[in-house]
Amino acid sequence: MSIENLGTYPPAAVPQWLSLGSNSWILTATTLVMIQSVPALALFYAGMTRKRFSMNTVMMVLYSFASTFLIWAILGYSMSFYSSSIHVGGLNFLGLPLPVWSLPMFGEATYGPGGTQLNIPFLTFVMFQFAFAAITPGLIVGAIVERTNFKAWMIFSPIWILVVYAPVAYWLFAGGWLNQLGAIDYSGGYVIHMTAGYSALALAMAVGQRLPRERKVEAHNLLLTALGFGLDWMGWNGFNGGDAGGATIDAAIAVFNTNLAAAAAAIMWIAIDMKVFGKSSFTGLANGTFAGLVAITPMAGMVNPSEALITGLITAPIVWLGIYKLLPRLKVDDALGVFPVHGIGGTVGGLLTGLMIDPTVSNYYLPGYRGALFGNVHQFLVQALAVLVVGLYSFFVSLGLAKLIAKVTPLRLDRDAILHGDFYIHGEASYPDLYLAKSDQSVTHREKLKEETEIK
Repeated sequence: MSIENLGTYPPAAVPQWLSLGSNSWILTATTLVMIQSVPALALFYAGMTRKRFSMNTVMMVLYSFASTFLIWAILGYSMSFYSSSIHVGGLNFLGLPLPVWSLPMFGEATYGPGGTQLNIPFLTFVMFQFAFAAITPGLIVGAIVERTNFKAWMIFSPIWILVVYAPVAYWLFAGGWLNQLGAIDYSGGYVIHMTAGYSALALAMAVGQRLPRERKVEAHNLLLTALGFGLDWMGWNGFNGGDAGGATIDAAIAVFNTNLAAAAAAIMWIAIDMKVFGKSSFTGLANGTFAGLVAITPMAGMVNPSEALITGLITAPIVWLGIYKLLPRLKVDDALGVFPVHGIGGTVGGLLTGLMIDPTVSNYYLPGYRGALFGNVHQFLVQALAVLVVGLYSFFVSLGLAKLIAKVTPLRLDRDAILHGDFYIHGEASYPDLYLAKSDQSVTHREKLKEETEIK
């Protein structure tokens, strides 16, 4: 639409503060991030599971997406981004819990205790931040597939948004106490990936392991996983590019750095697999790519491209070790490696942020910020503090929440439900023929003869 045509709209629809370009970009970025959950993450995880749990896996991701929107509109957004309701010694800890419709929702986007303004509509910002919140519990699903009680997940997911995600988002996105100390999380390396990764570890511990013979990944359809993977990678352009807050130079920097880190980590992971196993795999490439994407997220628009490249190259081997060396020692059944990829990957990225923030680049987003490599050791220290706080808080609050829910309903499916999967849990299945075959096998020879006689 040309600027000249704006006169056909009521003045209230196109106020002076509104940037059409920025609003268009953030709405586009919102859609890209929403696609990362639905259908991308659902497909990625479903393809990695056994056939009999593919629909249950999709349902867990979709339920988190839908329930998060309700929680976000009623309380989650304001607790994450509105003016402070809990503050101690000048430090702000949580937003005021109010529904979105009681806020100035038709005006300019403002957030945090300082009332930071953006030249986009308030509801555009609410939707963009919802997309981030929605994918976070969905990420946790990968750690607990193939044995988790869906009823327990229905309770855990929305409450987790309020008690884990919202506080951490306020601390590191909205100007809360960690921001006040100087910590920065450009696009969710802490708020999304670390909270999901450490919470996944806690929940996997609480739910327990899969059946002994099923503790290795049996991906039933890697093409589904590849489709989800591709959508997730492309969606990351909106994930990190949108956090510039508008259509700015910094948005372009973030998108470029994001893809550079991802590609570097993917190739590094393949090289490691070739060296250790003598062959490369699609799942290895996917894990490597996600490791790079996760690690660059907290600093995507704050570092130069050479640092993005280094981030990918450093993170891939560390996350590889997390999957193949650390997880077996922990004896925790994190089915799809959520903790190593998102928890460890987010931790590495968070620490590297404190080293690598380049003042030449941060000048386009937060002028004055610089990492330890550019003379500001304090930046590394506050980023390390944020890593410690977010990791411990996410793990222990999630573990405590799981134990409370266990008093209401079992966290784990019973053995029959685990053996039968989707149809037992939801009354439908992605592969109904699988259940028909099992049903036929369970019919005795005598019953078959009787059936044939009755037909005659």
